[in-house]
Amino acid sequence: MSRTDPPAARAVHIDPQASATPEQQPLPDAVARTPVDNKSPARWAYERLILYIRNFEERLDNAHEVAVGFTGGDAGVLRIEGIGYFDPDIVTFYGSDTGGARSQLVQHVSQLNVLLRAVPKQSATDAPRRIGFRLAAELEEAPGPET
Repeated sequence: MSRTDPPAARAVHIDPQASATPEQQPLPDAVARTPVDNKSPARWAYERLILYIRNFEERLDNAHEVAVGFTGGDAGVLRIEGIGYFDPDIVTFYGSDTGGARSQLVQHVSQLNVLLRAVPKQSATDAPRRIGFRLAAELEEAPGPET
């Protein structure tokens, strides 16, 4: 892959009418404007996670929000309230568990496994909080540091 080529990506679904996934869509300008070779592993993982979360949220009904499920152990899920990265290799998820306890997952990119889960909203009367759309908007607004 050269510095100007988009990264290779592909997804195949059992349902040919399935809506497009991040692998099947062009990268947003905010993600594509910095070549992959100029991004740290943490930043590149962070940007793609935003695309996956936003895509997941697009399929949720108004009674559910996105959460991260943990692999290995019985830690449960973390309702995603924020995501960050720390160059060169750390991605962080901020949120709360199903009991409402404040939680944070700090993950090295080499260990990154993310299971997105739909969980019931905390309040049945409030509108669902869509972190993926806020994160994507922030990508568009912030120039981001060049690495």
